[in-house]
Amino acid sequence: MIPEPSGKSACVIGAGFGGLALAIRLQSAGIATTVIEGRDKPGGRAYHWERDGFTFDAGPTVITDPDCLRELWALTGHDMAEDIEIMPVMPFYRLNWPDGTNFDYSNDEEQLFRGIAELNPGDVAGYQRFLEYAEGVYEEGYVKLGHVPFLDFKSMIKAAPALAKKQAWRSVYSMVASYVENEKLREALSFHTLLVGGNPMKTSSIYALIHKLEKDGGVWWAKGGTNRLIAAMVTHLERIGGTVRIGDPVVQIHTLGNHASEVETQSGYKQRFDAVASNADIMHSYRDLLAGTKRGASYAKSLARKKFSPSLFVVHFGIEGTWPGIPHHMILFGPRYKGLLEDIYDHGVLPQDFSVYLHHPSVTDPSVAPEGMSTFYALVPVAHMGKLSVDWEKMGPVLEKRILDEVERRLIPDLHGRIKTKFHYAPRDFAQDLNAHQGSAFSLEPLLTQSAYFRGHNRDDVLDNFYLVGAGTHPGAGIPGVVGSAKATAGLMVEDLVK
Repeated sequence: MIPEPSGKSACVIGAGFGGLALAIRLQSAGIATTVIEGRDKPGGRAYHWERDGFTFDAGPTVITDPDCLRELWALTGHDMAEDIEIMPVMPFYRLNWPDGTNFDYSNDEEQLFRGIAELNPGDVAGYQRFLEYAEGVYEEGYVKLGHVPFLDFKSMIKAAPALAKKQAWRSVYSMVASYVENEKLREALSFHTLLVGGNPMKTSSIYALIHKLEKDGGVWWAKGGTNRLIAAMVTHLERIGGTVRIGDPVVQIHTLGNHASEVETQSGYKQRFDAVASNADIMHSYRDLLAGTKRGASYAKSLARKKFSPSLFVVHFGIEGTWPGIPHHMILFGPRYKGLLEDIYDHGVLPQDFSVYLHHPSVTDPSVAPEGMSTFYALVPVAHMGKLSVDWEKMGPVLEKRILDEVERRLIPDLHGRIKTKFHYAPRDFAQDLNAHQGSAFSLEPLLTQSAYFRGHNRDDVLDNFYLVGAGTHPGAGIPGVVGSAKATAGLMVEDLVK
């Protein structure tokens, strides 16, 4: 079902999840939409590489709330299954500590309660009460507010009583600790905020909603890699009449008064649009793409005072052998939790110890590795370049070896001898490839004082036809977050354009 044209046009800068989700929504509403992507492939942070027969996704690797994606196809009477197969991941995560303890986290309640009881029998009841709390914040923070733009302070005041009732000022870790006593369980139930760039010790307890999201919707993997989900979104967008320009970065958004009038790319392409939305890094959008405008300069100055989330150091490696005993997602906790988080978020140092997120997609989907081999990546959070000034050219190989040594010691004997291909991705790569401010991997840190109204607004306050989508705007990072931002932003754009 091709949408009826409205006679209006829009440009979306950046073909990440948020940008493509927004473009599909706009095109589905009859607005002729062009997506312009600077890199040689769509995806943004969901970029990918193919090396020596292995497929390596840059990330994200955890798909939750698949219904928010299915909705994009359903808008025009299509089915997401036409373009992509998603596969369930079980357990959701295996958590492993240096003393050898393993804990599998999933929505299989019988197995989960058994695992909790092994750590501390008294915490089974506490976990059940925590889940009730997570259901409450899911209803308030995700269902009611996750797709609603916060354009003025009044909207924040209106939401405040419900959030205050849920003690949103408390951290996720603090809230988890009020329900369960075992320290390992506290770590297991609070680490999720790291997947959206938040410190569990400081991120609002509203983010406990992730547990409800996973419990109800499961955790999924796109067959062939997250990149295939991006490819499916491009296929669908083009099917309904949208346009995607790849490999031609936008260099300037031209303005006339308080109006975004034209988009210009590196190749010299210039085009006028009725509305412009940016899925690019929020600082890059204002400081660089709106350079020379009063609004760009003033808001970039304001953004520079905000706190940005950490960066990441990721080691991608393909190895000989298959490892059915290593699940799709693992967290290898280090010897410290709170102290390590302080080093990353507060002190800006590169510690000797670390916690590793190990991604092993070939155990779910053998198509991402040659026969008899396995695809992995090992990720550690590191401070962003504004706090941690190291020469990643020199430090990269050192940290890569330390991470692989740890995986070898704890999980894969003779790992170094099995490696067929490997490479790493450091903070400077986030900065160079994605124009990410300070190499941040998740844009603005998800603090309560940087959420909703206090985040980048889905529609700019000054430029009447300039909009934001993606991690830097409400509600924030992660696939459900940026897809939710697309829903909020599309609602505004359709209302503004199709009157």
